[in-house]
Amino acid sequence: MSTDLHARFAALHDSASPLLLPNAWDAASARLWESLGARAVATSSAALAWACGYADGGKLPRDVLLHATRAILRVCSVPVTVDVEDGYAADPAAVAALVRDVAAAGAVGINLEDGGGDPAVLAAKIRAIRDALGATPLFVNARTDVYLRGLASGADAVAMTTERLALYREAGADGGFVPGLVDADAAAQIAQAVPLAINVMALPSLAPVDALARAGVRRISAGPGLFDAAYGAGRDATRAFLAGELPAGGGGKLDYAAMNALFAGLPA
Repeated sequence: MSTDLHARFAALHDSASPLLLPNAWDAASARLWESLGARAVATSSAALAWACGYADGGKLPRDVLLHATRAILRVCSVPVTVDVEDGYAADPAAVAALVRDVAAAGAVGINLEDGGGDPAVLAAKIRAIRDALGATPLFVNARTDVYLRGLASGADAVAMTTERLALYREAGADGGFVPGLVDADAAAQIAQAVPLAINVMALPSLAPVDALARAGVRRISAGPGLFDAAYGAGRDATRAFLAGELPAGGGGKLDYAAMNALFAGLPA
């Protein structure tokens, strides 16, 4: 991993407006997002798992994750952060070994989740990662599923989220990802209580970007939303094609020459 890329990525969390982070699932989507002006690219665990033929939820084999990660990193010149779910292991040492390989491939950061389980487990994994990496920089975005899994609501959800993120920060996390959090006031309470770069996920009910910026949110991830949009369009186009509507594709289809040019001259 380039130290310069890591520094660039970390600095993107210090801007006046939250970093809008599009999530990719393969080399083509990552390269296209970069060409559209993305300042950094993330992977979506669900989208990447589906693209590789696996269900989401810890089912992706370690070697498949690393192969997909390397393919994305080969075509990107912007910082790339990788969602490693729960690290695909309960043992902190095994998780740290995987993350060390992800960092060695060139990723500048990771997402690592608690899944709504015992927060001490994720804290132990983060500490093991820091020990394994030593001086190697890596942006660790600790995800807590308090809101996503409905573990609490209202003030209790804010308190539980704050407590978990504080533990993860003490263990060595740089950011706190709270998918399912959509309210700007709750986000502000969490951001004020825990000195982490707070990350939320784009959802239909999410507060406006300017309100989230005032609340102290530093990053907004697309999650699997771009995959859903792309494959939804592909489903509809395929349905029309199979119904005999020729030629295939719609008005928003990609230009062959422009897409091909994105990959011309890249190293093998």
